[in-house]
Amino acid sequence: MRFLFYSHDGFGLGHTCRNLAIARALTELAPRASVLLATGSDDVTRLGVPDRVEILKLPGLRKLANGSYASRYLGVPPEDVRHLRSRLLLSAIESFRPDVMLVDKHPFGAGGELRDVLAAIRKLGGKAVLGLRDILDDPVTVRAEWAPHNLPAVIPTHYDSVLVYGQEEVFNTAAAYNFPTALRARTRYSGYVTNPAGSGNVSAFPPHPDSSCPLVIATVGGGEDGFQLLRNFIPACADSAWRAVAVTGPLMGGVEHSELEQLAHEHAIALHTFVPGLNHWFASAAAVVCMGGYNTITQTLAAAVPVICVPRVHPRREQLLRAEAFARLGLLRLVSPDQLTPKRLRQEISTAIATPRSELRQRLQSTIEFDGAEFAAHHLLAVARTAQSGIRRRAAEARITT
Repeated sequence: MRFLFYSHDGFGLGHTCRNLAIARALTELAPRASVLLATGSDDVTRLGVPDRVEILKLPGLRKLANGSYASRYLGVPPEDVRHLRSRLLLSAIESFRPDVMLVDKHPFGAGGELRDVLAAIRKLGGKAVLGLRDILDDPVTVRAEWAPHNLPAVIPTHYDSVLVYGQEEVFNTAAAYNFPTALRARTRYSGYVTNPAGSGNVSAFPPHPDSSCPLVIATVGGGEDGFQLLRNFIPACADSAWRAVAVTGPLMGGVEHSELEQLAHEHAIALHTFVPGLNHWFASAAAVVCMGGYNTITQTLAAAVPVICVPRVHPRREQLLRAEAFARLGLLRLVSPDQLTPKRLRQEISTAIATPRSELRQRLQSTIEFDGAEFAAHHLLAVARTAQSGIRRRAAEARITT
C-alpha cells in the first residue's frame, strides 16, 4: 500500500509532527506499506523519520496572516510558489500513485494548492482523508473562514472520510463548527495523536550533579512566537529549588535567541535550540512550562507531567481554547499571556512540582485517550484496502475495453 501525507507547514512544526506519528504507527502495523510525506518543514529529518517513510520537501512557506502565505526563502510572488508546490505534488501523485492521501488541516492546501491534486488522485482511483486537529480556532472565526468556500458542504465531495485528532467529550469539533449531516457521517474521532517517548531521534539526557533536584522544562514548540514565555521563564527560575532547562525551538529569530542566550547565561539556566526526542525528557520532569500547541500539550500530558500552559491568543485562539478545555478537566494549570510575569510563573511552577503525579495520572487515565496515531493508522489501512479494490476494478475494465 502507498500513502501520501501532506502538511502545508507555514508556522511551527505541529502538522509535520502529527503526520510523522501516524506514519510511524502505520508502518509498524503494515511493514510493507510505503509513506511519502510532503512537507515544507526544514526540520523534518531532525524530528525522526520512521523506516519506509520518505520525505518530499516542498518549498517553505511563511505565514503572513490566517489563510495568507508567502515563500519563506524565495523572492517570488505567492502565486508562483503556490504553483511550484502544486506541480511537485501533482508529479508525486502521477509517479507514486498513492492509494490514500492524508491531508492535515487545510482541505485544499495553502492557497488552494491541492485542488488539482485532489482531482488527480480521484482520477487514479485513490482515496483522500482529511485530518483535523481537535480545535482549529474559535467557532465564529472558523465558520466565517469556511463560509466563502462553503467548505462544510464541499469537503464530502473531495474526501472519503475526516479524522478529528481529539475526543468528542473534550471538544465537540463537529458541533462547534456546525458540520452538516453529510460531513458528520464521514467524521471519526481518533483520540489524541502522540509520538511514543523515545521514538525517532533522541538526545542524551544531560547529566546533573544532584539527581534529586527537580527538573523543570520550558518548551515553545517551533519557537517563532515563544520569546515572551522564555523571557519570563528564565528569571522565574533564577536561584530556584529546581533545575531549569529552556528550549527555544529551531524557528526562533536570531536576535531573540541571542537575547535569551545572554539572559540564560546571567541566571545560569541551560538553554537549547533544539532537542531531538524532547518528549523523551518529559517523563523525567517535575513540571513542564509550555504554550498550548497540540503536540506539546498532548506529549506532556501523555507523560503524566504537571503542565503550566501559557497559550498563544493571536492570530488564532486555538491554543487558548485547548488550554481551557484541559484546565476544566484539572489536567493543567493555565496562565493567560497578559498575566505572565516571572513572579507568577515561579509560583505556578512551585505549585505544579508539589502536585502528586499519581493524582494527575489517575485523571488522565479516566478522561484522555492517547492512541490517536494507531487509530488513524488502522483507519487509513482500511481506506487503502477499499482504494486498491477500486483501482484493480478500473484496471480490469480498462483491459476489457482495450
